[in-house]
Amino acid sequence: MVVKVYGPAYASPKRVILCLIEKGVEFETVNVDLLKGENRDPEFLKMQPFGSLPVTQDGDLTLFESRATMRYFAEKYKSQGTDLLGKTLEEKALVDNWIDVEATSFNPPIYAMTFQILFAPALGLPKDEKAIQESEEKLAKVLDIYEERLSKSKYLAGDFFSLADLSHIPFTQYLVGPMGKEHMVKSRKHVSAWWDDISSRPSWAKTLQICPPPM
Repeated sequence: MVVKVYGPAYASPKRVILCLIEKGVEFETVNVDLLKGENRDPEFLKMQPFGSLPVTQDGDLTLFESRATMRYFAEKYKSQGTDLLGKTLEEKALVDNWIDVEATSFNPPIYAMTFQILFAPALGLPKDEKAIQESEEKLAKVLDIYEERLSKSKYLAGDFFSLADLSHIPFTQYLVGPMGKEHMVKSRKHVSAWWDDISSRPSWAKTLQICPPPM
């Protein structure tokens, strides 16, 4: 059966889609409009009880956390496409380390900024300028740490592209694009070079072509 990814317009599902394209796995997408509350429909909540995106179905298996889903497909199809996990135990540990950094340190502030700058107005809510400023300050500190790390290796887990890098692409695209915060990346030499590299991958161009953003 073909893999199904729900909510392709949004950033978190794009992590899964990027992984599938890198691994050469066939998939189809199912639109879910968050702005219309389709993620709260009873049928959707049967698949994703928390009402968030993505949901991914691989036959009888349903997964609804993007990072766990990426790891699953990268392992299932490790013999094809791009090696996204690392070859040695040490490389795999570093990939996991930086995926967790993305989830716990990078994603919370950039997610908060994305919501306040892009989605709050679309939902008819006022922007919380204080929350935006606080989140930008937190993200800047994280990017300073990335700058130091990337001065020592081409990618976060070493000198190979991995899930650790891939996981950052969709939300960073919001940052440098519609959010108008490109300076946060471009002002950091090594972060900027890293972003130019990972955002130029054919898999990301294909993702944007078949799954345009919601706004």
